[in-house]
Amino acid sequence: MIGRPVIQREFVGLLRTRRSHLVLIGLAVALSTLVVARWPSDGLVDLAGRQSMETFRVISFGMIAAVALLVPVFPATSIVQEKRRNTLALLLNSSLTPTDIFLGKLVANLGFVSLLLLVTLPAVSACHALGGLSFADNILWLYLVLLMASLEFTAWALLVSSLATTSDGAMRATFGGVLLLTILSLIPHYFLEGSEGTLASLATLFRTLSSVPAVLQIAGQSDPGSIGLLNRADHVTSFLVSSSAMFCLCSVLTIRQLASPLLDRARPAGRITNDQPTGTRILRRLFYLVDPQRRSAGIPSFVNPILVKEFQCRQFGRSHWLLRLIAGCGLASLTLAYATTLGSSEWGVEKIGAIIVTMQVGLIVVFAPGISAGLISSELENGGWDQLRATPLSAGTIVRGKLLSVAWTLILLLMATLPGYGVMIWIKPVLREQILQIMISLVLAMLFAAMLSAAVSSCFRRTAPATVTSYLLLTVLWGGSLLIWLGRDRLFGFGVVSSALAINPLAAALSINRTPGFAVYNLVPTNWWIMSIGSLLCYLLLSFQTWRLSRPE
Repeated sequence: MIGRPVIQREFVGLLRTRRSHLVLIGLAVALSTLVVARWPSDGLVDLAGRQSMETFRVISFGMIAAVALLVPVFPATSIVQEKRRNTLALLLNSSLTPTDIFLGKLVANLGFVSLLLLVTLPAVSACHALGGLSFADNILWLYLVLLMASLEFTAWALLVSSLATTSDGAMRATFGGVLLLTILSLIPHYFLEGSEGTLASLATLFRTLSSVPAVLQIAGQSDPGSIGLLNRADHVTSFLVSSSAMFCLCSVLTIRQLASPLLDRARPAGRITNDQPTGTRILRRLFYLVDPQRRSAGIPSFVNPILVKEFQCRQFGRSHWLLRLIAGCGLASLTLAYATTLGSSEWGVEKIGAIIVTMQVGLIVVFAPGISAGLISSELENGGWDQLRATPLSAGTIVRGKLLSVAWTLILLLMATLPGYGVMIWIKPVLREQILQIMISLVLAMLFAAMLSAAVSSCFRRTAPATVTSYLLLTVLWGGSLLIWLGRDRLFGFGVVSSALAINPLAAALSINRTPGFAVYNLVPTNWWIMSIGSLLCYLLLSFQTWRLSRPE
């Protein structure tokens, strides 16, 4: 069998981890509990099938969320860990071809996917027993979509892993790509829905990469993003075709990357700008506002040295990368402002504001754990913590320096949509106070996400598990409350939904924005208090863990 040794090693390794057991058990218990909670207790069955369809809809979104969060975790670090442990050289020099290695890792991860889907069968079977669901039209198509989404995410994760140099960098890029494929790919279509031209066609094609419209169609939900238009597009078929093309593209690129001489690449030493001739230094001064090859100045006494160390050593932390980030934020701001002015006449300012808020929270969810989850764990993993303990720096100085480095980057990301809000205020001045409250919710969400990820980082000695745990905690806290919101008024009462949404800053911002479906919930200032207290508790845990780790052994 092709890649059989790799399949045995990878799949058995997955089954031996305690995390995989907890994931399978937790998913089965969560979905089964949801069905049991809605099981008829009086012997009466809903003949119309509304109750089973509503439960099936919530379970479907829970399953696609589980696939998006859990499936890419193992392949994202598979190849990059082989490179760091020097075992990839053994595989490449064995009788196995690059295709065998790729297929072995792919099939091993699909074995875990099959177990993940099998534990959901009791909950889905119970929904089918309630009536109203078709095995051929609902259940079978749902599992086919989940399988294709798993193939798409696995191929993408393996491609990122073959290109990455660190495990935490691979995790960040993988989850960023998953967010792009599932959520962000829907946004261009939302802006251009109903319009004609090349951009609208590209936006419609880009949307087919997401499995969300396909799951909505299978679960009997209306077409997302439509503005009163008669849209009978077959999202299931479109997703299956697009995901197959994406899978084939990522597979070919990964095999090609494995076939290239990964281990024999020479890295040029480069030259510092100060060592270049005078003419070269003058030209670089003209072309670079901040020269990336110029020697840095000394650290002033009033600047936290850990802050400077993080900016100098962390990927994308150098000043020239921060300037590029600012430029990217400026372009994103202009684009959103332009979309706001175009869409305000057809969509309304409130609906454009909901899209902007969703994009901002998505950026926070992707970037905050990716930057903060390695603050302490990366130092413990690469041995840098022993050097920090040898310095006269206190635990408080270390914590403040690392948190400030994260805060600076996240603030730049949060500023990406400020011009869009400014245009909204100019169009509708009465929204000034409302937008100010939305900004407060987003700032608190950013603070909580960073503090939670940093606290998780202090509890792990490896960056990859810390990053995965941070993503899972944020998704369970914020995404789980949205799953409860999907079953509002039918599966869950108003009080239960309101209490669940109180921990979600996205729901709080959407309720302030008076977005349909969220306008009836009064989540402010309860959400502000929860985010503030949660951030304080995470900061105390981070400070205690840092103090404990900095003590002499």
